[in-house]
Amino acid sequence: MSHNCEVEEKKVQHALSIRKIASAQSLPQALGEAYMRIMQYMGELGENPVGAPYTAYFNMDMQNLEVEIGFPVATKLPEKGDIKPREIPAGKYASCIHTGPYNEIEPAYNTLTKWVDDNGYKPSGIAYEFYLNDPDKTPPNKLQTKIQFLLK
Repeated sequence: MSHNCEVEEKKVQHALSIRKIASAQSLPQALGEAYMRIMQYMGELGENPVGAPYTAYFNMDMQNLEVEIGFPVATKLPEKGDIKPREIPAGKYASCIHTGPYNEIEPAYNTLTKWVDDNGYKPSGIAYEFYLNDPDKTPPNKLQTKIQFLLK
């Protein structure tokens, strides 16, 4: 599958998220639990997400992934326990869209990494995945994930 890569400038985006350490094997369960808790809290606040749910990866240690799991929101919201207001930073992002099962995303990462290097950009080390459709309602081969690397 080919992946079209591009650079886009993004403004700062408020978010409500949970940060945690998880192994790659436990990540699907950790994501589901975090999204459910954040949505429940947003419901208590009478708020809705303003964009697709995301996961930010601060490292690629598959046994100890440092991740931020959250939703973009319109304004800074109050914290509740480990659910914190955060910001997705403004800046330049290299991105591509992966279509297919989440467990087959590696080629898209490889393509984006090569494209960033070939075009003289320097990644900051933070990778974002935005999940553009609902895995409960979308067949695995039609799932779309926007991968973004924050650039230096």
